[in-house]
Amino acid sequence: MSHFILFLAILHSILAVAPGDNSRDSNLLLRIKSELVDPSGVLNNWSPTAHICTWNGLECSNDQMHIISLNLSGSGLSGPIPHELWNLTSIQTLDLSSNSFIGSLPPELGQLQNLEALLLYSNFLSGEIPEEIGALKNMRVLRVGDNFISGEIPPSIGNLTELRVLALAYCQLNGSIPVEIGKLKHLQSLDLQNNSLSGLIPEEIRGCKELVNFAASNNKLEGDIPLLGSLESLQILNLANNSLSGSIPTALSQLRNLKYLNLLGNRLSGAIPSELNQLVQLEMLDFSMNNLSGSIQLLSTQLKNLAALVLSDNALTGNIPSNFCLSSSSNLRQLLLARNKLSGQFPLAVLSCSSLQQLDLSENHFVGELPTSLDKLGNLTDLVLNNNNFTGTLLPEIGNLSSLENLFLFDNMITGGIPVEIGKLQRLKAIYLYDNQMSGPIPSELTNCSSLTAIDFFGNHFSGSIPATIGKLKNLVVLQLRQNDLSGPIPPSLGYCRSLQLLALADNKLSGTLPPTFRFISQLSTITLYNNSFQGPLPQSLFLLKNLKKINFSHNRFSGTIFPLSGSSYLTAMDLTNNSFSGSIPSRLSMCRNLTRLRLAHNQLTGTLPSEFGQLTQLNFLDLSFNNFTDEIPPQLSSCKKLEHFLVNNNQFTGAVPPWLGSLQELGELDFSCNNFQGTVPANLGNCSKLLKLSLHDNSLSSTIPEEIGNLSSLNVLNLQKNNFTGSIPSTIQNCKKLYELRLSENLLSGLIPYELGELTELQVILDLSRNLFSGEIPSSLGNLMKLEELNLSFNQLQVKVPTSLGKLTRNDQKLCGPPLAPCGESEVQRVKRLSRTAATGITVAIVLTSSAICLIIIYIMLRIWCKWRKVSISNSDGSGGKEEDKWGFGNEKKMVGEYWKVNSMALVPSETAEMKKQKSASCYTTSK
Repeated sequence: MSHFILFLAILHSILAVAPGDNSRDSNLLLRIKSELVDPSGVLNNWSPTAHICTWNGLECSNDQMHIISLNLSGSGLSGPIPHELWNLTSIQTLDLSSNSFIGSLPPELGQLQNLEALLLYSNFLSGEIPEEIGALKNMRVLRVGDNFISGEIPPSIGNLTELRVLALAYCQLNGSIPVEIGKLKHLQSLDLQNNSLSGLIPEEIRGCKELVNFAASNNKLEGDIPLLGSLESLQILNLANNSLSGSIPTALSQLRNLKYLNLLGNRLSGAIPSELNQLVQLEMLDFSMNNLSGSIQLLSTQLKNLAALVLSDNALTGNIPSNFCLSSSSNLRQLLLARNKLSGQFPLAVLSCSSLQQLDLSENHFVGELPTSLDKLGNLTDLVLNNNNFTGTLLPEIGNLSSLENLFLFDNMITGGIPVEIGKLQRLKAIYLYDNQMSGPIPSELTNCSSLTAIDFFGNHFSGSIPATIGKLKNLVVLQLRQNDLSGPIPPSLGYCRSLQLLALADNKLSGTLPPTFRFISQLSTITLYNNSFQGPLPQSLFLLKNLKKINFSHNRFSGTIFPLSGSSYLTAMDLTNNSFSGSIPSRLSMCRNLTRLRLAHNQLTGTLPSEFGQLTQLNFLDLSFNNFTDEIPPQLSSCKKLEHFLVNNNQFTGAVPPWLGSLQELGELDFSCNNFQGTVPANLGNCSKLLKLSLHDNSLSSTIPEEIGNLSSLNVLNLQKNNFTGSIPSTIQNCKKLYELRLSENLLSGLIPYELGELTELQVILDLSRNLFSGEIPSSLGNLMKLEELNLSFNQLQVKVPTSLGKLTRNDQKLCGPPLAPCGESEVQRVKRLSRTAATGITVAIVLTSSAICLIIIYIMLRIWCKWRKVSISNSDGSGGKEEDKWGFGNEKKMVGEYWKVNSMALVPSETAEMKKQKSASCYTTSK
C-alpha cells in the first residue's frame, strides 16, 4: 500500500511540473515573437492554442519537457535578438543564421550551459565577443562570422575544450590570434578569414592535432609561417593575402593529407622547397604574388592529384622541367606562371599535360616559335602567352584546339597572317593579337567563330578589307582594329553585330560612307574612326544609337550636319576635329549632362554657341576653334565650373572677353585669339590660379594690361600680341615665374621695358616685345634669361646702347634683332660672314656636336617610350583587352612637358599632322573649306 501511495505522489509531481516548464518556455518564446519583425509569417503558429513542441523551428526533448533546439535560419527575421532568448537554459542548438538580426552578443550568453551549437552567422550583429562565452563548456560548433563583430578574440575561447568548429570569418576582428587556441585539442575547423587580425600565427596552434581546415586569409598576419608539420590531419591551409615573410617551411611536406595549400599575396621569399613534391594528396597549390625565386621544382609527375598550380607574380627563373608532366597520370588542369622571369623556348614539357585546360605563361621572357605540336593540348580552353618575345607565325594547328575559348598572344613579335583554320574554333570567345607584327588579310573564316565576343588586332599590319561576313558574329561585343593598314569601306553587315559595344577602326586607310545599318547596333557605347578617309554626310539613322558615350570621328572627310550624333543623352566625349562638318551645333547636345569633352575644331560650323551649353556642368574640355562661329560667348557658360580647356580661337566671335571667366577656377587653357573681341582684359582673370596658357592675340582689345595678370603664378604661355593695348607692362608680371613664352608684340605699349622681366628666368621659347612704343634703355637684367631661345625688341624707340649683359645671349646664338640691334631682315648667312673664319669654324663644330647630342637624346627617349608603349596588361573589367584607355582615343589629357600643358598632344585627339603644326603659328588665318 505504501508503495502505491509513493507512486501516486511521484506521478502527481511529474504532471504538476511538466506543464509548468512548458508554460514558462512558452511565455518566453511568445515574448520573443512579439519583439521580432517577421514579414514572412514564420512564427505564425507560435500560439498558446498549439502545443509548444509543434511550433515552427522548435525541437523538444524526448519527454517533451524541455526545448533543446531553436532553428530559425534564413527566415527573414530582423530586429535585436530578444534578451529572453538567453533564459532558455535547456537549449542545446541555437541557429539564427542568415537573418537580419542586429545588436550585440550579451554576457548573458554564458547562461546557456547546455549549448552545443551556436550559429549566428550572416546577420548584422556588432559589438565584441563576450568573455563569458568561455563558460559554454559543452560547445562543439561556434559560427558567428559574416557580421560586424569587432574587437579581439577573447582568450576564454580556449576553455571550450569540446569545440570542433570555430568560424569567425568575415567580421571586423582585430588583435592577434590568442595562444589559447592551442588548448582546443578536438578542433577540426578554424576559419578566421577576412578580418583585421595581426601579429604572428601562434606556435601553440600545433596543439590542435585534429585540425582539418585552417583558413586565415585576408588578414594582417606577419612573421614566419610556423612549423605545422605535426598537424597530420590538415587538408586545407589557406593563409593568402597577409604579410607573412621568410621562406616556405619544408615542414609543410609532412602534411601528407593536405589537399589545398594557398599562400598567395604574402612576402615570402627564397626557393620553393622540392620536398613539397611529397604532398601526393595535393589538389590545389597557389604561391602567387610573393617574392619567390629560383627554378620550378614542383613536378606533376609526383603530385599526381594536382589540378591547379599557380605561381604567378614571383621572380622565378629558368624554364619548366622537362619531366614536369606525364600524360598518362597528370590531372593538371590549370598552370598559371604569369609575370615571372622564366625564359627559354616554349616549354615542351607542358605538352604532356594532356588534361590541361588553362595555360598562362604571360609576361615572362620566353622566345622562339610556338611548337607545331601545340594541338596536343586538346582540352585547352585558355592559352595566354602575351607579353613575351615569341616569334614565327601563328600555325594552322591552332585550329585543332577545339575547346579553345580565349587566345591571348598580344605583345609578342609574331609575324605572318592569321591561318584560315582559325575558323574551326567554334567555342572561341576572345582573340587578342594586338601589338605584334602580323600582316595579310583578316580571313573571312574568322567569322565562322560564332561564339566570339572580343576581337583585338590593334597595332599590326593587317591589310585588305574588313570581312564582308563580319555580321555573322552576333555575340561580338568588342571589335578593335585600330592601327593597321585596312582599306575599303565598312561592310554593311557590321550593323548586324547587334551586341557590339566598343568599335575602334581608327588609324587605318578605310574610306567610303558609314552604312545605314549602323542603326541596328543599339548597344554601341564607344566608336572611334579617326585618321581614316571616311567621307560624306552621316546617316540620319545614327540618331537612334541611344547608348553612345564616346565618339571620335576626327581627321576624316565627313561633311554635313552633326545632328545625327546628338541622339544619345549618355555622351561623355565627342571629337569631330578636322572634318568638313557644317551647320550649327545642335542645342540637343545640352541634354548630355555627363559630357566632359567636346572638340569640334577645324570644321565649317556656323551660327552661335548655344546658351543651353550652360547645363553641361561636367564639361572640362571645349574646343570650337577654326570654325565660323559668330556673336558673343553666352553668359550661361559661367555654370561650367569644371572647364579646364576653353578654346574658341579662329572664329568670328564678338563682344567683350566675359568677366565671368574669372570664376572658372579649374581653367588651365584659355584661347580666345583670332576673333573680333573688343574692350579690356577683365581683371578677375587673375583669379584663375591654375591657368597655364592665356592666348588673346589678334583681337581688338584695348586699354592697359591688368595688374592682376601677376596673380597667374602657374602661367607658362602669355600671348597678347596684335591688339591695341596701351600703357606699360605691369611690374606684377615678375610673379609669373613659370612663364616660358611671352608675346606682347604689335600693340601700343609704351614706357620702359620693366627691369623685372629679367626675373622670368624660365623664359625659353621667346620674349617678343617688338612693334610697340617702348623707349629708354634695354634693361641689363635681360641678360639673366639664360634659357631664352629668341628675343625680339625690334621696331621700338629704344636707345642705341646695347647692354654688355646681353652678350650672354648672343654667345648662345640668340636672335636679337631690330634697331638698335642687327637688322631683322639680315640673313643668318650674312651674319656668319661677318665672323672670323676661326669663330665660324668653332660655331659650326659646336652646332654639329650639339645637334648630334640632341639626336641621340631624342633617339633614347623614343626607345624608352616605345618600350613602355609595348608593355600592355590584360584587364577583363572593361572588355577592351586590358589596354590603356587612350588606345580607344580617349585617354588622360594632362600630359606635362616641363610645366606647360601641351594641349595639342591630347590623347583624345590623334597626333597632329604636319599641316596642323604649321597652323599653330601666332598669326591668324581664315578657313576656306
